[in-house]
Amino acid sequence: MLGPDRFAPRLHDVPHEELEAAGIRGLIVDLDNTLLGFRETELAQEHLDWVTRARQRGFRIVMLSNNLSERVNTLAARLDVACFSNALKPLPFGFLKAKRRLQLRRREIAVVGDQLFTDVLGGKLCGLYTILTEPIEAKDFPITRFFRFFERLMLHGRRG
Repeated sequence: MLGPDRFAPRLHDVPHEELEAAGIRGLIVDLDNTLLGFRETELAQEHLDWVTRARQRGFRIVMLSNNLSERVNTLAARLDVACFSNALKPLPFGFLKAKRRLQLRRREIAVVGDQLFTDVLGGKLCGLYTILTEPIEAKDFPITRFFRFFERLMLHGRRG
C-alpha cells in the first residue's frame, strides 16, 4: 500500500513519454519540495519547462497541497494549472476533488510528490498511480521531518 509505483529524482526527471505509454493523461502534483523548494517563491526553470511541456502534450494538471491557499493559488496561477490547497493529505478528499477536476478515470491519473505518508499514501488510498520524488531540499516543516525518519526506514534500499 505504501510503495510508490515509480521513483524519480525530481519532477522534471519523469518522462512524459513514459506517462503517455502507461495511459496517464492527468497529473496531481504536490507543491512543497516537489515543484518548489521549502518556502521558496520562485519555481525552477526545469520545473516550469516540464509543466509547460506536459500541458502542450495534453496532460491535465492539478496542484494539490497541504499548504495555505495564498501560496498555492499564486504558484498555480504562474503555472496556469488548477489547484486545491489545505488538502489534508493523505486523506482522500483533496485527491478526489482533483480527480473530479481532471475528469479522468483513476487509471489515467498519476500523483507526483516527495512524501510517502502524504502524496503516495493518499494517492494509493484513491487507487491512483504514484511517483515518489526526492525532496528538493532538506528543509521541511517539523512534522514532515518526523515522518521522513519513518519514510527512510520503510524505503531503505528501495529508491530507484
